[in-house]
Amino acid sequence: MARRAVLFDLGGVLFGPGLQHFLGSCERDCALPRNFLRDVLLAGGSESPYAKAMRGQITLSQLFSEMEEGCRQHASATGVVLPPTFSVARAFEEMAAKGTVNAPLLRAARVLQRNGFKTGVLTNNWVDDSGGRLFTATLMTLLCRHFDLVIESCRLGAQKPDPEIYVYALDALKAKPQEVILLDDIGENLKPAREMGMATILVRDTETVLKELEELSGVQLLTQEEPLPTACDPSNVTHGYVPIRPGVQLHFVEMGHGPVVCLCHGFPESWLSWRYQIPALADAGFRVIALEMKGYGESTAPPDIEEYSQEQICKGIPQTVLVGHDWGGAVVWNMALFYPERVRAVASLNTPYRPADPTVDIVEKMKSYPTFDYQFYFQEPGVAEAELEKDIGRTLKVLIRSTPGAAWSVPASLGMQQWGLLVGFPENPPASQILHGPELQYYIQRFQKSGFGGPLNWYRNMRPNWRWALSAKDRKIMVPALMVTAGKDVVLHPSMSKGMEEWIPQLRREHLEECGHWTQMERPAELNRILVGWLEGLPPDTPLPKISRL
Repeated sequence: MARRAVLFDLGGVLFGPGLQHFLGSCERDCALPRNFLRDVLLAGGSESPYAKAMRGQITLSQLFSEMEEGCRQHASATGVVLPPTFSVARAFEEMAAKGTVNAPLLRAARVLQRNGFKTGVLTNNWVDDSGGRLFTATLMTLLCRHFDLVIESCRLGAQKPDPEIYVYALDALKAKPQEVILLDDIGENLKPAREMGMATILVRDTETVLKELEELSGVQLLTQEEPLPTACDPSNVTHGYVPIRPGVQLHFVEMGHGPVVCLCHGFPESWLSWRYQIPALADAGFRVIALEMKGYGESTAPPDIEEYSQEQICKGIPQTVLVGHDWGGAVVWNMALFYPERVRAVASLNTPYRPADPTVDIVEKMKSYPTFDYQFYFQEPGVAEAELEKDIGRTLKVLIRSTPGAAWSVPASLGMQQWGLLVGFPENPPASQILHGPELQYYIQRFQKSGFGGPLNWYRNMRPNWRWALSAKDRKIMVPALMVTAGKDVVLHPSMSKGMEEWIPQLRREHLEECGHWTQMERPAELNRILVGWLEGLPPDTPLPKISRL
């Protein structure tokens, strides 16, 4: 029978070191006899402090109190002197602080999921009401994002190796024992699972575990190629709506807690273009808000072209760190330029910042760049809409591809009225490597709802945008900023970003050479590392002042 589900233990497997290793380390640090803490923790068998906490009968704070008393009694009975600073609560907090997520096994779980496996976490866990409870919340939230199933003993009232917890897991996975692989670092916990018919792996070192898991699952896990980061599912994120003025609202999705990071997509995209970044930034400790920009999907699409000018777009964004791509990059630069009081920092993918040039009309200047010819095709309302809306699936498969340059090759020799963005491409294009399956279907649904009129209107404000930018032509952008260029983007080429430091003193640069226009989807793992590193290095938030009522 083919295996189709993998269950991971938490302590000692996905997150380490495990409890047994920690107890031994704590005993050595406190000069206590070997197994002193273990004996206290497990004293009483099924009614021990440990067993009661694992079943959820007592909270972690109660476990600390019972252990403190047990340690004093055990020390008195055995003639052991406890250190004056000894604290069970502090010892457990140190365990959490020293623990780390096993990144290779987390990556393996992602690869297994992408190969059709259900993945779950089984953990002997407590109801955490301690001073360090936010750590537990963060860890559990991370697990829920990355695994199909998380089973905590304290919620179920049963702890490993009680067979009840395995029966519950099989039922939740809708799997037979012979279809499941279980990983645990304690042999006693593997025994009942093995007797039920599950394949088991005793965890000792990561490389050996990956080899065994690869053999049992039939999925290649030891490849040097980096797997895609975890993507968020539209049905499993918080959706919201924010009014930016009467009759106009923006749809957004939200994940995580902490400093706010606002993601702004470009054309022709969706908030879902950030699907690989949203969980990664949330895991790193940020509250991520991914906007569906004006005119797209469930956000309002006002009919007036003027509604899509940069001046109007920027009026509705609150204080935050802003990260933008394509048109979203233009938005974040303008926010930093015109509304720096609302901006903690800005990052742009592919889209450079250039101050407006008063000496050359923007339309004439744009005409001198053949790669921007498609923008003139977009100018006449209704023309490009008709072509792009005829077969939305085909449109998206042609435009959103990792093949450099293919999407933007508009034949300049044709008269403007004869142009078509999709001219020369097959009626049934091959699937895009970066947008396919359920994600492509979601995009199609978004554009079936909104059409292309609103998105194209962003391009129909060349002169209003230029005139607005001219009003700030001598200003500099003084907030911290990040510019990520992509070597294979033939429209927004890295060379266009030359000299940005003159106008943005706090500019940091990053470059992805083997990357085209769709940076978030083409190189998600590398981009996530760049964004998280930059965000973590930003100056801390300044507390907002209280404004007294008049």
